[in-house]
Amino acid sequence: MADITDTIRTEKSRTALSVQAGFLLAGLLLLLLAPFFFYPIFLMKLLCFALFACAFNLLLGYTGLLSFGHATFFGGAAYFTAYTVKSWGLPPELGILIGVAGAAFLGLVMGFFAIRRQGIYFAMITLALSQMFFFFCLQAEFTEGEDGIQSVPRGHLFGFIDLNDSTNMYYFVLAVFLVGISIIWRFINSPFGMILKSIRENEQRAISLGYSVARYKLGAFVMSAALAGLAGAVKSIVFQFATLTDVAWQMSGEVILMTLLGGIGTLIGPLFGAGLVVALENYLATSEFPVTIITGIVFMVCVLIFRRGIIGEFYASRLGRKLGFVYRR
Repeated sequence: MADITDTIRTEKSRTALSVQAGFLLAGLLLLLLAPFFFYPIFLMKLLCFALFACAFNLLLGYTGLLSFGHATFFGGAAYFTAYTVKSWGLPPELGILIGVAGAAFLGLVMGFFAIRRQGIYFAMITLALSQMFFFFCLQAEFTEGEDGIQSVPRGHLFGFIDLNDSTNMYYFVLAVFLVGISIIWRFINSPFGMILKSIRENEQRAISLGYSVARYKLGAFVMSAALAGLAGAVKSIVFQFATLTDVAWQMSGEVILMTLLGGIGTLIGPLFGAGLVVALENYLATSEFPVTIITGIVFMVCVLIFRRGIIGEFYASRLGRKLGFVYRR
């Protein structure tokens, strides 16, 4: 009897894996063909913000730390990349690497102070430090103040791929996005990621087991900051500018909204949340209704109907469980 039960479970597991692999391949195919049916700039913006939301979810969804200062890393990397590419004449790949390194350093500094507190105090510290960085960007000479850094050249990737071509630029952004998602997937499925989840569920128990919780929190914070910086750096190349909007507290609020709409603690939830918010902003930009009001209404509806987020509710539904998806929040 036990053998029969094990066989049934194995078959269900194989079926679930096949279904999930099918969804993955379909999604990848859709991304590859998307620029032939949609405006490439819109798609690139969506991918940048989707990566940003996934990076934030790494901290909130898998570590349980709510940061109100992630715009620092997103916008900071955008400024670093834009400045080095425009003023120093560096190729885009080096500019992006400098942006990511700068975001990781900012994450190290901010995380060093923030992880000493928990809950709302942690969130307020990240917000305060983020506002300090915002005013630094407002006053600093290299950021060009309220005008921002404009006319950033896209240049040639590796010296021969012309990023001024929208198709080339799109596939470069897609490649960066896939690399970023792969890093996040590997991170959360590693022993390090398992410890982060245990800290999220019961921090005191993790401490009692001998784990250095502060180090793991700081590591997660820096990784999240670096990936958020990767999104911001690429975004500055795509749109060829970096402005104060990228480091404003509203940007931190927007990424929180994206993550909550999609579903925290899920890998693809923030992708859907980012897609929903970016699509609303794009298609309602010329309407008579303020975009923020429409976005707020959508958020209210999702909170009332989809308490786990759109993807979180799907994972927790009977169909989601039958397809092998698991929601652990």
